[in-house]
Amino acid sequence: MENQAGTRDRIVIAAASLLQRQGYVGTAIKQIAKEADATLGSVYHFFPGGKEAVAVAAIKHGEGEFASILRTALDSKEEPGAAVDACARQLAESLRKSGWTDGCPVTAAALETLGTDSDIQQACAAALRNWEHLVSERLLRSGFSATDARHLATTVISALEGAEVASQVHRSEEPLRTTGHHLARLVDSYRP
Repeated sequence: MENQAGTRDRIVIAAASLLQRQGYVGTAIKQIAKEADATLGSVYHFFPGGKEAVAVAAIKHGEGEFASILRTALDSKEEPGAAVDACARQLAESLRKSGWTDGCPVTAAALETLGTDSDIQQACAAALRNWEHLVSERLLRSGFSATDARHLATTVISALEGAEVASQVHRSEEPLRTTGHHLARLVDSYRP
C-alpha cells in the first residue's frame, strides 16, 4: 500500500509541476505518467476521472504548497505591510531561481478554464479564497477590522498574482518587488 501512495503522490507532484509550467491544455496525461515514472494504468487507477481529476489534485497540491510559503512569509515580519512585502520578495526570488517558469500553481489552469463551472475552475477559486483567508487572518491578528482585512487580502492576492505573471513575462523581479513595496504602503495606510 505504501508503494501505491508513493505512486499517487508522484503523479500529483508531476502534474502540479507540468500544469505550473505548461498549463492544463499543454499537459498530456501520458506526459504526466512519464514525469511521475508511473504507468498510464496507474494514473487511471488513482484518477478514474482522467486528466481533469489529476489536474484538480495537482491544483490542490500546489495550493497547499503556496499556502505554506505564504504563511511563512506573512509570519516573517512583525509589521503587516513588511510581511506582505516579504511575500512579494520571496515570490520574486523563487521565480528567478526557477528560470521564470515556476509561477502561481493555479494561474494557467484558471485562465484556461474561464467561463466554465468545471472542477478545475472550482479548485482554482478555492485556492485563491484560501490564500486571501491567510492574508486576512494575518491582518486580523494585527488589529485590522474584519472588513479592511478582507478587502486588503483580496487586493494583496490579486496584485501578487498579476505581478507574478508580469515578472514571468518580463523575466524580471521588478514587477513583484514594486508591487510588494506599494502593497506594504497600502496595508500600512490602513493600520489601526
